[in-house]
Amino acid sequence: MLNVGVLGAGHLGKIHLRLLNQSQKFNLVGFYDPDEINAKNVQTEFGYTYFENINDLIDHVDVVDIVTPTLSHFDCGKKAIQKGRHIFVEKPITKTVEEAEELIALSEKHNVKGQVGHVERFNPAFLAVKNKIENPMFIETHRLAEFNPRGTDVPVVLDLMIHDIDAILSVVPSKVKQVNASGVSVISNSPDIANARIEFENGCVANLTSSRISLKNMRKSRFFQRDAYISVDFLDKKVEVVKMKDAPEKPGDFDMVLQNAEGIKKQIYFENPEVEPNNAILDELETFADAITNNTEPAVSLKAGTEALKVALQIIASF
Repeated sequence: MLNVGVLGAGHLGKIHLRLLNQSQKFNLVGFYDPDEINAKNVQTEFGYTYFENINDLIDHVDVVDIVTPTLSHFDCGKKAIQKGRHIFVEKPITKTVEEAEELIALSEKHNVKGQVGHVERFNPAFLAVKNKIENPMFIETHRLAEFNPRGTDVPVVLDLMIHDIDAILSVVPSKVKQVNASGVSVISNSPDIANARIEFENGCVANLTSSRISLKNMRKSRFFQRDAYISVDFLDKKVEVVKMKDAPEKPGDFDMVLQNAEGIKKQIYFENPEVEPNNAILDELETFADAITNNTEPAVSLKAGTEALKVALQIIASF
């Protein structure tokens, strides 16, 4: 088992603490939080060991789980890596690309692994269809959330849209060519609603919409590719796969057949991939443990997290 310590005991930090405490692949040593009152309350309520000094906690573990505000990701990650510790850092990886690239360089220098908490990669609906998404040419995503003051310290792009950016980058086999976007601040000092159009070198286009002041929650992505349409509902954990193939010469009574202007006939059929229930946060943490133990590439590497941040910052810059 790997000894792990958590930095940050806020809403998400408490979830990480609970899951790491349950995990068979980690031994939870303790946590650090700069808010002493909150930290002592967490220690009293849940029994986790509270370290009053961040360096003291890092010294006692193999892995540092960074669940702090984005602005402190770099400083926390740097301290841990320089002491030879592997790091799991919540998304976005850092505030700037320069900080992210320095963490990558440091991790290579000190021969440690890092993973970024893009949890939607482990969403069971996405996992059920990821291997069916092949060279998509148009992608549309909607990630809408009811207002919550938590997270408004950063633009909605870094708070919500970055999940979809990372998922898209993981399935499009091409580099980003151009980004156009617009954003509107409604209640926060930073944009609360954003729409972005990402064009890739291979011709794929992705249209992303995110809002954190909606009346209902929605997390849906649609992938259009040659002879297939794939829909992923990240919120309700549902998928829909509609595919086409050459129609048989003699279609059955219930076959759905379309004919285009050139007279080519295609049969429409549905696939129903099984969505296996899981705990996505636990899975991403334990996958990182496996990468460390087996000396393999983490599922969402620091480089992958940096690429998602680059695109997110391009979107923000184009507002």
